[in-house]
Formats: sequence, structure tokens, C-alpha cells
Amino acid sequence: MSVVLPLLMGYVFGFLLHRARVTDSNVIEGQFCFCDFTMIKVMLPAIIIGGLGVLVLVRIGDAQYYIKDANLLGVLLGAVMFGVALVFFGYCPGTALAATATGSLHALAGVLGMIAGAILYAFSYGWIKANILDVWALGKVRLPELTGVHDIVWFAGLGLIALVLFVWLERRAA
Repeated sequence: MSVVLPLLMGYVFGFLLHRARVTDSNVIEGQFCFCDFTMIKVMLPAIIIGGLGVLVLVRIGDAQYYIKDANLLGVLLGAVMFGVALVFFGYCPGTALAATATGSLHALAGVLGMIAGAILYAFSYGWIKANILDVWALGKVRLPELTGVHDIVWFAGLGLIALVLFVWLERRAA
């Protein structure tokens, strides 16, 4: 059963991405043209609900956080590369895999590019660790500990931002 549940969850996740139309690169590219906000309407609630789910699991003792080092320069460079690729490619890794499953050759080309990028990263990791990861390194920290602001306040703030954004988008579309 240890393999079945994750496969089932992955299938359901891909199915839901497809049903939400975010496996269509035009929808994702529309987000960056400020003409289709489907992506943000799908992903922001998913992030908030998923984060709250993890928080609850940690609080009741059914899970624990695995905190990676906060290497800010590495995160900044990775975010820029991710964002540029997202704009040009029209998919993030999850939507690319889901779109590939629907038969998109365009998405398959991107998935192969992601694999090539992962291989290049693995081969250059020694240089990256020596020259990038130690710059602006904060260690194993989370925003609540770093700022002194409780998890719930972070989620409430994010939820409020999402609510204001969704109301504004709906009024703008009307």
C-alpha cells in the first residue's frame, strides 16, 4: 500500500489540475498577461489549504516539519530561473507532468528540459554549494521563528490577501 496511496494522490492531483484548466499553457501564460487569473485562483487556495493541513498534522503529532536551509541567494536565483522558464514554457513542473499525461508534446519537451536541468544541477552542485548556497544563508529557519509571528497569523494574512485579491479580480471581470 505504500506505493499505491502516493500514486493515487498524484493521479488525483493531476486530474484536478487538468479539470481546473491549468494544464493548458495558454491559461498559465494568460496569468502573466493579466488576462486570465485561473492559475492564481487555483494555486493560492491550494497553498493555503495545504499549508493549514500540514500545520494541523504537525500540531496533532501526525507529522513533523522537515526544514531545509534558507539559502536566500540560491532561492532568489532559483525563483528567477523558475519564473523565466514558467513564462516562456507556460508550465510549472506539476502542470507540465499533468499536461504530458494528457498527450501534450510541448509539455513533454519541457519535462525533458527539466530532467536535463536537474542533471546539470547535480553535476554542478559542488560549485553551487561553494559559491552560491553560503551567501545569505540563514540556516534551518521558518518565517514564524524568524519573525516572531505565529503560523496562524501568517496564514490569516495570506488568506486575507487571497480574499481581497479574489474580490478585486471578480469586480474587475464584471
